[in-house]
Amino acid sequence: MMILALDTSSAAGSAALVRDGAVIVERAGDGSRTHGQRLPRELMAVLDDGGVALADVDGFAIATGPGSFTGLRVGIATMQGLALAGGKRLTPIATFEALAFLARGTASPIAVWIDAHRGQVFATLYSAGGAEILAPPTSLTPEQTLDTWLSAIGSGEVQFAGDGANRYANVIRARLGDRAVLPAEVPSLAGAIGAIAAAQPERAVAPHAVVPLYVRRPDVELARERRAQG
Repeated sequence: MMILALDTSSAAGSAALVRDGAVIVERAGDGSRTHGQRLPRELMAVLDDGGVALADVDGFAIATGPGSFTGLRVGIATMQGLALAGGKRLTPIATFEALAFLARGTASPIAVWIDAHRGQVFATLYSAGGAEILAPPTSLTPEQTLDTWLSAIGSGEVQFAGDGANRYANVIRARLGDRAVLPAEVPSLAGAIGAIAAAQPERAVAPHAVVPLYVRRPDVELARERRAQG
């Protein structure tokens, strides 16, 4: 089974080609240009690298967020168009899940933090191995996030993942000390997104059924509401 996967939840994002669950090509994007400027060219480059024609792709997978509001909309629309044109199905995968998937293998809970800007993080807490959600997604300050997780994380080690963990490493260290295992880097996610989709084909849906996972309302909506109230 051949899956073409895309992540546009961050400025750079990534694209990948997954064959029978194995990542055969993964490319990070050029974060200096918008996703609208780069797509679908970046997807075609991945297909070229893998020597695969678009018609040979069996299914598509896309990051649904949270992350960049505009990036998510562009990425989802691009993959919806490709899937619809080819009569294929599309698998939605949360950015949280992809990061937890890459952090699996630890015996500790996995804390996924994505930089939400405005001093907040999109965060959720998974069990060791990432199979169970211990704390649902939130958009709070780093301090508030840790406060809400006090009982869930207990007194043991916690494995962190995501760019929010890197940005607010000082807050994490101040609260958890050596119990916190911080990520060395933020990995590309498209390969993980494709691998998850390949392992769980029953999650594929009709293209129109895929919607973004924002967690927090988009800034443009909040600004519009403030203007209306003013």
